[in-house]
Amino acid sequence: MRMSDAKRCCELLEQLTTAVLVLDEDLRLAHLNPAAEALLGHSASHVRGVFLDELLSCEDGGLTQRLGAYLLAGRPYTEHEVPVRTSSGQRVVVDCTATPIFDGALAPAALIEMRRVDRELRIREENRQLLAHQASREMIRGLAHEIKNPLGGIKGAAQLLAAELRDAGQREFLDVILQEADRLRNLLDRMLGPSGRPRKADLELHSVLEHVRRLIASEAPPGVTVQRDYDPSIPRIHADRDLLVQAVLNIARNALQAVGPSGRILFRSRIRHRLTLGRRTWRLGVQVDIVDDGPGVPPELAERLFYPMVSGRPEGTGIGLSIAQMLLAQHGGLIEFESEPGHTVFRMLMPVANGGREDVS
Repeated sequence: MRMSDAKRCCELLEQLTTAVLVLDEDLRLAHLNPAAEALLGHSASHVRGVFLDELLSCEDGGLTQRLGAYLLAGRPYTEHEVPVRTSSGQRVVVDCTATPIFDGALAPAALIEMRRVDRELRIREENRQLLAHQASREMIRGLAHEIKNPLGGIKGAAQLLAAELRDAGQREFLDVILQEADRLRNLLDRMLGPSGRPRKADLELHSVLEHVRRLIASEAPPGVTVQRDYDPSIPRIHADRDLLVQAVLNIARNALQAVGPSGRILFRSRIRHRLTLGRRTWRLGVQVDIVDDGPGVPPELAERLFYPMVSGRPEGTGIGLSIAQMLLAQHGGLIEFESEPGHTVFRMLMPVANGGREDVS
């Protein structure tokens, strides 16, 4: 390859938004374009000659071995949605393509393209969550309607019988029927969540978080610490204070139950620029994290966690997270989570809307 051609190739690589890494035959870094520098968190001059697996590791530990095997065989290699972790600890998901470059050498060098797909996967997951939530809400509303009608009849008949009966023992049985009818109705009301449209007003987000944090701190055992880490740059938001308090409280109480008699719960807020929720992008959004160091969400529940009546605790009703998701949806937001033993984050994302108007770009 002529020098002018090589220089032109390097100039083209510099313009790409896809991360491009050029490796030598030993899988050492020979060149990075700016997108790759941003991905790895290092400049090309600082990592030239460094082995790739010192800067990037696959969660299953085998990415560099697979790359090496294919390159030695002179074959291209492609892998999709690979979770990798950079040397700085950042976890990203990439589509990875490796192409051998011979150029007359006995052992091939390689050109590796890595395209981050975190955002696409997150949007896909958010859309799945929203669709699943809407479907479950419709199912619950229909089921609640079918149950409430006969339940009202049962309670009315029991009340009429109670007025006629004089036997104390029989009245006791009727009292059980009335109590259980009321309990079932309350359960249905909780599943349906608050009725009516949210009463939104401009409010200070941290006043909501502090209110819930103090409640949780008062309920927590002596061995549990409840901490805060707030972003002071967050502007006032347009929301229903009572509904927002309920959503945060539902999630925080789950965290409190997860840590048990000792542990740590963190309330954290951050500003988000160009926040994408579903198919809509907002210029400005807020992120509220409730972090705990409990045992984490069981993997078998991860896909169904926000469905009604799904709980990881024998005594749980499985309603709290479903209601919290519904309340965030009424504010144009959603809840997502990431969990591993010792570190669970429930993340509430909401747009910052001015006077209730959408701020879409």
